[in-house]
Amino acid sequence: MSLPFLKMHGLGNDFVVLDARRSALVLSPAQVRAVADRRTGVGCDQLIVLEPGATPGADVFMRIYNPDGSEAGACGNATRCVASLVSEEESGGPVGIQTIAGLLKARPTGGGGYEVDMGPARLDWREIPLAGPADTLRLDVEAGPLSAPCAVNMGNPHAVFFVEDADAVDLAAWGPRIEHHPAFPDRTNVEIVQVLGPELIRMRVWERGAGITRACGSGACAALVAAARRGLTGRRATVRLDGGDLEITWREDGHVLMAGPTALAFRGTLAAELLAV
Repeated sequence: MSLPFLKMHGLGNDFVVLDARRSALVLSPAQVRAVADRRTGVGCDQLIVLEPGATPGADVFMRIYNPDGSEAGACGNATRCVASLVSEEESGGPVGIQTIAGLLKARPTGGGGYEVDMGPARLDWREIPLAGPADTLRLDVEAGPLSAPCAVNMGNPHAVFFVEDADAVDLAAWGPRIEHHPAFPDRTNVEIVQVLGPELIRMRVWERGAGITRACGSGACAALVAAARRGLTGRRATVRLDGGDLEITWREDGHVLMAGPTALAFRGTLAAELLAV
């Protein structure tokens, strides 16, 4: 059967959103890859499936698939998009979004923007996770011009590299090598960060299972936490991505807040033939 979908994005980080709250939907990795293909499918950085919330405070469960068919634990930009959908259904109020990484609270900020409490930044090597004991502030990991990243888990693993010129780094060459580095048994997202000031960060990202994307909400959170830990910024900054800006705050209680815009691009229907793989 054909399936209706929404195409949404947060700063150009784009998603196909399927609603399975009333009728269960199980997708194979091959079906996810078919939908995510930008030439023969719809095309997206992640495919999102909405399911009924299963814990107190959860208005919805958000399942996240990477375009390679693997499942992800967190996606900040998708969380804002889902928050906008559910909040509109709930008369515009705050919402709770359950993921495999935990329950996230979101609230509208006006003008189509949403703020998400992404939960606490996890900094212990076991929580990243890493292959063995290490100081997550400065890992013994390098590839080409990239070295000594700071590791942060924001519901998914991140390796944050600080450079003098983020735009000069060949991210397509070095991103996959870091993603699959043996230090990261679950692979990792890769952030290339240039600190422009105490409240402004420039960031580019290679997403685990997706490659280069225009924005990554959890990556922006990891970048701010890493910069603050290194003493390069305070605990609040604008993170400037290829697709636009996110406002990130690392609260004293360890929780990280992410605020930014959402957009609905179009509605459509997945043909049955696309899913027959």
